[in-house]
Amino acid sequence: MKNAAPPVERREVMGGLAKGLEVIRAFTREQPLLTLSQVAATAGLPAATARRCLHTLEELGYVTRSGRSFLLRPKVLELGSAYLESMNIETMTRNHLEELAHRTGDSASLSVLDGIEIVYVARASARTLLRLEAHVGSRLPAYPTSMGRVLLAGLDRERLDRYFAAARLEPLTEHTVVDRTRLERLIDECRRNGYSAVEDELAYGVVAVAVPVVDQSGRVVAALNSSGHSKKLGKAAMVRERLPMLREISRQIGLELARLPALALSTQA
Repeated sequence: MKNAAPPVERREVMGGLAKGLEVIRAFTREQPLLTLSQVAATAGLPAATARRCLHTLEELGYVTRSGRSFLLRPKVLELGSAYLESMNIETMTRNHLEELAHRTGDSASLSVLDGIEIVYVARASARTLLRLEAHVGSRLPAYPTSMGRVLLAGLDRERLDRYFAAARLEPLTEHTVVDRTRLERLIDECRRNGYSAVEDELAYGVVAVAVPVVDQSGRVVAALNSSGHSKKLGKAAMVRERLPMLREISRQIGLELARLPALALSTQA
């Protein structure tokens, strides 16, 4: 009698990590609040395993609780922004940003949303602002920035509510909008008009206009802006003169993103 063939060894995997990701995916727009038993049922896990996953995610800041229910925290957005940042966006978009900076004589930037902040992933500048100078990796609060409002406008209602639950809306200048109702109105206007413009809200003298960068499915994946000094160009003039340029360069960057192998593979998965 022949000996039975040895079982095929399974690749090295972390079952705990896979279960934790299943727990995160259990939360949806339709079910933003889930009890332990609901998480276990949706993720297909024993209650004890789901409990350990939830407690771990809570300790790491990805999950919080409300009474007997759990919900995701904005830190989960880091997992998505890591995907975009890992594709070397700075190198890919450098020519586009340098063109915009050269044509305007000011700064051009690309950012993504990371929790309650925007993170600069690419930047070019023809001059240095007197009061504020950002660089790749810089973080700024989302609510008083043109790129932040563009990125917030790309969120669904549930995720926007989570943002406001976590964000600390503090005045940075006397012009900073910190009232949630007014901010939501500005975000709605941005969603309708396809751009956001701010002046003297992040810092005195800083004026900027931003537009979204979208992927093949129309999802907002980044924000592109042009910023300068308000003594050189006011908000209304900046929108009038630079919005067409921003929209065209955003379209070009979107096409570049669509050619990335990582994006192509993700659409086939």
